[in-house]
Amino acid sequence: MAESMKGLHRSHRCTEVTAAEIGKEVTLMGWVQKNRNKGGLVFLDLRDRSGIIQVIFEESSVNPEVFEKAGKLRSEFVVAVVGKVEARSGATNDNLKTGAIEVVATDLRILSESETPPFPIEENSKTKDDLRLKYRYLDLRRPDLQRNMMMRSQVATLTRQFLAEEGFLEIETPMLIKSTPEGARDYIVPSRVHPGSFYALPQSPQLFKQLLMCSGYDRYFQLAKCFRDEDLRADRQPEFTQIDMELSFVDVEDVLEVNERLLQRLFKEVLNVDVELPIQRMTWQEAMDRYGSDKPDLRFGMELKDVSEVVKDSEFVVFKGALENGGSVRGINAEGQGAMPRKKIDALVDFAKTYGAKGLAYIALQEDGSIKSSFAKFMTEEEMAGLIKAMDGKPGDLLLFAADKNKVVWDVLGALRLEIARQLDLLDKNVFKFLWVTEFPQFEWSEEQGRFLAMHHPFTMPMEEDLHLLETDLGAVRAKAYDIVLNGTEIGGGSVRIHQDDIQELMLNKLGFTKEQAYDQFGFLLNAFKYGVPPHAGLAYGLDRLVMIMAHCDSIRDVIAFPKVKDASDLMTNAPAPVDEAQLEELKINIEATEEVEE
Repeated sequence: MAESMKGLHRSHRCTEVTAAEIGKEVTLMGWVQKNRNKGGLVFLDLRDRSGIIQVIFEESSVNPEVFEKAGKLRSEFVVAVVGKVEARSGATNDNLKTGAIEVVATDLRILSESETPPFPIEENSKTKDDLRLKYRYLDLRRPDLQRNMMMRSQVATLTRQFLAEEGFLEIETPMLIKSTPEGARDYIVPSRVHPGSFYALPQSPQLFKQLLMCSGYDRYFQLAKCFRDEDLRADRQPEFTQIDMELSFVDVEDVLEVNERLLQRLFKEVLNVDVELPIQRMTWQEAMDRYGSDKPDLRFGMELKDVSEVVKDSEFVVFKGALENGGSVRGINAEGQGAMPRKKIDALVDFAKTYGAKGLAYIALQEDGSIKSSFAKFMTEEEMAGLIKAMDGKPGDLLLFAADKNKVVWDVLGALRLEIARQLDLLDKNVFKFLWVTEFPQFEWSEEQGRFLAMHHPFTMPMEEDLHLLETDLGAVRAKAYDIVLNGTEIGGGSVRIHQDDIQELMLNKLGFTKEQAYDQFGFLLNAFKYGVPPHAGLAYGLDRLVMIMAHCDSIRDVIAFPKVKDASDLMTNAPAPVDEAQLEELKINIEATEEVEE
């Protein structure tokens, strides 16, 4: 039977009790982690969000009723304990913050009993994800997840403090907005009072924060909930949180400078890590050429090298065909891996194929000076020697080459260098390597749609020196866009926005919008631009991704209280779920039954 708290007030969280309290009475409340009955002694490990403390019930000195209750405690019972703090009578436990003290109990109340949990409440659980997420309220009791949630709260609080000090105003933007066709799929919400019409949940507050700049608020931020109906990965969820900001009367340098100081503050106060400023910068083109990625991981080398010039006269058909089709030949040097077994090299070839490669050419340089290669017979000795030299190859190295269109080569070698780094354990989670990637392409070609799309979004300002290319060469136009990358993960991105209505109309025109379509979709923004709009720019971080890296986690699910699984469902609440027919009728929505296709 659960007892009342009446008359009791918690004096400390478990690990707030220190040696300074020895001799004093404390009242603690929490969950039973472990209970050990040793006859005349009962040892209780009491847990709350701060950690664990040992409580002792002595049969010889405590009320018999209290001692009897203590012996019946089981895992996850919720209890209140009153007792005196003493130095540990046994050996100290260096693994616990409270390992040098214990509480000798004088009173106990069982506030709530618990059934046996479906899995142990312990750090680094080996329980399958699906079971943990079904009982997420129990999973969230685990100390490692609680530390993640507390870190997330600390990051959010520090961010608010810093931005407020910098003159930013926290302003909320709407959750129910108009659907726009660009970008990922929207989640849509039917309107009861406007049958057949729908709201969308925001993918970002982009248009509203630009309107706030039009409204003269100068510096805005919010921790904004955003929604995207897209396929999930380890660092994606259908709903996520952005640290969103917009600034007026600024250019690229202003945005980068204030955000560098924000990151420096967060990492110092949360992790005691010093972020050296200014953060390194690299253009998109340089990042792709050197790392095959626009979010390169700088914790290790293994940079790409373009050897197209070196092999341009080669008769090796793979190299020759790629160059004739306007592509390139590039390679990476996996230093010290020349003795890699053929089976592992073949596995790397198969890995490369998943990123679009038709194959992978290699040269394994043996310690004795001999060479094993998949294509040596197609090359002269001089050509091989020149290629090895261009790759800075030395005995013991493994050289890997991709030949195809640039995008394929970048994708393949960019992924391959990361895969090899994983295999060689080069990705130290205690090292934090930041990078600004700048000057992204303004447009990217969509084979599927047969037209150019905005790489960032349609409101990004092109670099002024490239404006003339809007009429002649869209693929060459660079954007005043920037991403902040940490350890190979894009944690934020933004751009200078277009504030001139003529450039904005031209941009939408180049993206395939007629004037009528542009005003139909974005008329409220375009009309606002007619009434005096300041130059403005912004940036948004993925709060979940940032905390994931700070907490050394591999998935953002470990830093989100109630995440979804890969198919965007919630195993705990069973969402999404069918709704009542009456609700559908009221919304004027008819659901068509889908027939299952027999195989």
